Amino acid sequence: MTDVPLPYEVTRVRRETADTVTLTLAPAGPSALAPFSPGRFAMVYAFGTGEIPVSVSRIDRHELVHTIRSVGAVSAALCRLGPGAQVGLRGPFGTGWELERAAGGDVLVVAGGIGLAPLRPLVLDALAAPRVYGRLNLLAGARTPKDLLYADQMHAWTTTHGPLHCAVTVDRPGPGWRDRVGVVTTLLNEARFDPPNTTAYVCGPEAMIRATARDLLHRGLPAHRIRVSLERNMRCATGHCGHCQLGGVLMCRDGPVIGWDRAESLLSVREL
Repeated sequence: MTDVPLPYEVTRVRRETADTVTLTLAPAGPSALAPFSPGRFAMVYAFGTGEIPVSVSRIDRHELVHTIRSVGAVSAALCRLGPGAQVGLRGPFGTGWELERAAGGDVLVVAGGIGLAPLRPLVLDALAAPRVYGRLNLLAGARTPKDLLYADQMHAWTTTHGPLHCAVTVDRPGPGWRDRVGVVTTLLNEARFDPPNTTAYVCGPEAMIRATARDLLHRGLPAHRIRVSLERNMRCATGHCGHCQLGGVLMCRDGPVIGWDRAESLLSVREL
């Protein structure tokens, strides 16, 4: 881990949606960050603007991939970058999804909106080791069909990987949409998993995380086997500034991925 930004160059830019891009980054100098694991994040610095925390959305051998939605000054600056541009990276920071917890059992991935980006490396790792895990379910939701991330990749996953059950839903259908409409928790009814032997990985808006976790508890998943990512207000990434404190937890240091047995009490307090 490094607290000093290292220079990385944008090697590829992929437009995902109207406000979301995926940047592939390679070291621009002799030094590179330590290896990442799914769920951990980097502080990505847009020169002259500032830095924000962004989880890795894919981990290649010598490159890092980040999917970024334009929601503020820094993310907007990053989304405007083209191949050849440089950014600064610090990291890796935080806790990971720890897919190894699910070995021998079913895997349930539930994503809302941009929450699919931090979960993609976990899905790819699970698909690469089908004999290690049981049934694999990917449930994804978005506001509209145009906001769905990685739609073509999800289609490819379902056609080339037999064990994967993939379902998507949107809040508001558009012209020609023939798939499901509704909140992502409605997809749980068609997922195939054995609750006591399932590990769930959930990322998205906090309201969606709460609703999904409560539904999974009702279905019999143990709280400690529900892993959630709570990425809120992280600024320094080293646990010093306190902006990401949630109760007694500093998200940049103790999270962002924690078990629901720890997160439930934190998210049950209004305005905490």
